[in-house]
Amino acid sequence: MISQAEENYLKAIFKIAEKENRAVSTNAIAVLMQTTPASVSDMLRRLSDKNLIAYEKYRGVQLTEAGKQVATELIRRHRLWEVFLVEKLGFSWDEVHDLAEQLEHVQGPSLIERLDAFLDYPRYDPHGDPIPDADGLWVFRAQILLSDLKTGQRGVITGVQEHSSAFLQYLAQMGLTLGAVLELLERIDYDQSVRVRMYDTRELMLSEKVCKNLFLMIENA
Repeated sequence: MISQAEENYLKAIFKIAEKENRAVSTNAIAVLMQTTPASVSDMLRRLSDKNLIAYEKYRGVQLTEAGKQVATELIRRHRLWEVFLVEKLGFSWDEVHDLAEQLEHVQGPSLIERLDAFLDYPRYDPHGDPIPDADGLWVFRAQILLSDLKTGQRGVITGVQEHSSAFLQYLAQMGLTLGAVLELLERIDYDQSVRVRMYDTRELMLSEKVCKNLFLMIENA
């Protein structure tokens, strides 16, 4: 039996490894989980005893196949619940993370499969993150950060790298939601801020921080 706390650690390890593409350090887990390295070490020993991770002190942590399966299923449930909360209950994309954190631990494969079917098998959640299917397979799309877009290129917003409520609320206020079309008009050398034209002909100035946290799919090369 795997506890909710253990599930949360497995998900955290999965997400860090996905981003950094290497073994995960104890300190990185502690930062994400907002706890101490000593507490992380205790949990890692428990997960190792259950064969959910491969852990060597000072060499980092890797998920075993069993650990990856648990983390993938948890992420699948989380993101499906986010779709449900936004599409069926009318929550905004900045409100659903904490609710989905609670709902993701609800067990029952038949419930999740019915939820998936009810939502017509979505491939992406409200933040543009891919949802693994029932077999644990992911569908990724070719996308780049706004910071990598070239002057004159146009792209459709497909996702966000930062998921904080403050950032998502800011994007919503600016109209920078999924599906919005941006054309890069100018990049300022001094601070790497950009001037963009929205699909509705508005022009905006966006900071480098925004550019490094907004994913787009290029419309024209």
